[in-house]
Amino acid sequence: MNVVVVGYGPTAHRLVETLAAKGFTGSITVIGEEPRPAYDRVALTSYLSGTGAEALTYPVPGGIATRLADRVTAVDREGRTVTTRSGHVQPYDVLVLATGSAPFVPPVPGAEGAFVYRTIEDLDAIRDASREAEAGVVVGGGLLGLEAADALRGLGLATHVVEMAGRLMPRQVDEGGGAVLRKHVEGLGITVHTGVGLDRLEDGRVLLADGTAIEAGVVVFSAGVRPRDELARQAGLEVGARGGVAVDEGMRTSDPSIYAVGECALAGGVVYGLVAPCNAMAEVAADRILGGRAVFAGADQSAKLKLLGVDVASFGELSGALDVTYMDPVSGVYKKLFVSDDARTLLGGICVGDATPYATLRPLVGRELPAAPGDLLFAGTSVTVELPDDAPVCTCNNVTRGQVRAAVAEHGCTDVAAVKKCTRAGTTCGSCVPALASILASEGVVQSKALCEHFDHSRPELFDIARVRGISTFSRLIAEHGRGRGCDICKPVVASILASLNNGHVLEGERAALQDTNDHFLANIQKNGTYSVVPRIPGGEITPEKLIVIGEVARDFGLYTKITGGQRIDLFGARVEQLPDIWKRLVEAGFESGHAYGKALRTVKSCVGSAWCRYGVQDSVGMAIALEMRYRGLRSPHKLKSAVSGCARECAEARSKDFGIIATETGWNLYVGGNGGFTPRHADLLANDLSDEELVRAIDRFLMFYIRTADRLQRTSAWVESIGLDYLREVILRDSLGICADLDAAMARHVATYFDEWRATLDDPEKLRRFVSFVNAPGIPDPSIVFETERGQIKPVLVEVGRS
Repeated sequence: MNVVVVGYGPTAHRLVETLAAKGFTGSITVIGEEPRPAYDRVALTSYLSGTGAEALTYPVPGGIATRLADRVTAVDREGRTVTTRSGHVQPYDVLVLATGSAPFVPPVPGAEGAFVYRTIEDLDAIRDASREAEAGVVVGGGLLGLEAADALRGLGLATHVVEMAGRLMPRQVDEGGGAVLRKHVEGLGITVHTGVGLDRLEDGRVLLADGTAIEAGVVVFSAGVRPRDELARQAGLEVGARGGVAVDEGMRTSDPSIYAVGECALAGGVVYGLVAPCNAMAEVAADRILGGRAVFAGADQSAKLKLLGVDVASFGELSGALDVTYMDPVSGVYKKLFVSDDARTLLGGICVGDATPYATLRPLVGRELPAAPGDLLFAGTSVTVELPDDAPVCTCNNVTRGQVRAAVAEHGCTDVAAVKKCTRAGTTCGSCVPALASILASEGVVQSKALCEHFDHSRPELFDIARVRGISTFSRLIAEHGRGRGCDICKPVVASILASLNNGHVLEGERAALQDTNDHFLANIQKNGTYSVVPRIPGGEITPEKLIVIGEVARDFGLYTKITGGQRIDLFGARVEQLPDIWKRLVEAGFESGHAYGKALRTVKSCVGSAWCRYGVQDSVGMAIALEMRYRGLRSPHKLKSAVSGCARECAEARSKDFGIIATETGWNLYVGGNGGFTPRHADLLANDLSDEELVRAIDRFLMFYIRTADRLQRTSAWVESIGLDYLREVILRDSLGICADLDAAMARHVATYFDEWRATLDDPEKLRRFVSFVNAPGIPDPSIVFETERGQIKPVLVEVGRS
């Protein structure tokens, strides 16, 4: 069987992915008009914040043929072929239309000069236009409109939103929710115009129907979408009166050999535009192609999003015989539940400002209420609700509580990551992740907190024990709260804890015996047995004199030099006995340890910022230097990396860092929990438009809270996911635990007591005694290391002693 899919968006990707996973043995060809395979449109705005197109793009399943950047222009139903713009003719046995939808542009004068917000190419065009503009207008105040407004604001434009309805997000929230949402949006500096239509665009201005004129260099239309059904019309397939390719419950069109899925399909009289129903359509079509009898019977159109930093959620029917409302205008929180006339059945709900109840209540729609409606407004916090097994937990991927329980009982899943891999739950929008964790706990999945066989406590618990009881040595900690002599797991962990608390030298006293190989010699051991020397270069800024010193040291000691991605110059190939002499030269020239060997701050990378770049809006170099000098030497559960970008073009790649800063016209946006390692993760926006003082205070607290509560070798990316961004924001920005003063004081102690480890080592003969290859022959180098020349530089090679 030859299956041809027209369109390569997320729905088409789910279709071919499902076919491949279920063992389809025929051929599959996907034809897409964009120059790349399907990508994550939910995360499209992150592209403007520095996320590369490659990071958003889904991998093409094995065995799938693709034809990209070539639009299908005709369907020959009788000959069962499709023809593309380039003239290519592709035969099919089964054809699937997954052409999606197109943005609606109102027929107003001047609209041809505006932009839409749909593809990566659209965002490229908006970004290019924003460089010469000062203000922007988004026409449409729905989900995508607010996302586009956030993008324009991030690009440094004074932003306006125009919505014809009387409130923002009119399909998802009522008047009360719209009022709270508007207050949040306007608090970010965005001007909102509701209840007014668009008259025309002319001379760099947007003219509204009420006579208001808005100066705007960039105008983006986000006034809804229309199903792309032109191919179906040309082929004579049945379409709806208001558009959309008509399909039956198996996603078949009026031609049995042609299916339609996603936003182009009219299923049960409805055109769906959300991820969950489109995914469900794709899976039904895949099942039918394979000979199954799956049925699409409608889908949940609930939605939970964070728009402009504000949680917004709606689920079920947004009307009912009775409703229960909670509103806190001070905190900007609005919640409403709709229930049946006997107050026993949940019909739907709205949350603005606090969407905590969403994960619990969404699966209960249409079911008998497990508690009083007023109490359910606080589900997930003060109220615990047990879900039935057939309740949907992840609507994006149609996963029930029972399937999650089966993943635990039958497949041995013991954490959220394993459940995600087994069931797909939580892998799309992520809003159900708290519910997954709750189900794991209810199933009795308890993971040991023990650090190792010598300590029954976790790393955060040991940190608090040492802090509260004033313990400053490993021997006392293990004697009072552990057993045995320790191991290569607990010793480095305790060493890091003690260094974080007391800021003492890692090679002082018994601490020296706790360190791993790198900290033992204050250098990174390389695969050939030599070590690297990495002096700190704050913000990547360096004087010519210091550059000359590095060059002379590399030349005199025969070291390989490399400019790294962290804006430093690494020197490779140093033998153990050479390290003190190398560092003596560097320290005398004003360098200090870059801590490339420790679980500590590595670098704070920066672009050139407003000092040199014509797009820069803040001094990114100055801020990067200030932050690196403040946090240098800070020991933590894992290495820390940071970056500061001087504008939204994000040249420093701040969103791939543990904490990243991006300049705005009015301050700094702080992102946390990024990771460019084995499991790349883009950082989340913690706070926006911070002053210099607010930024430093927020980072201080973020780092100290991470150091206190993270597990052994836990990156900030995993830590942020485990505790939740909302919880983190409450703790360090709103001081919900009352510990911020203590966190501030802890960072102040670190800053006040910092010293350079290598300078202190050079001043201590006892510490210098360890820098030998052989204890009984300190002057003899390691004979297993020889050197060869490659690309004009000397490089060490590890060989077996006694052989050439």
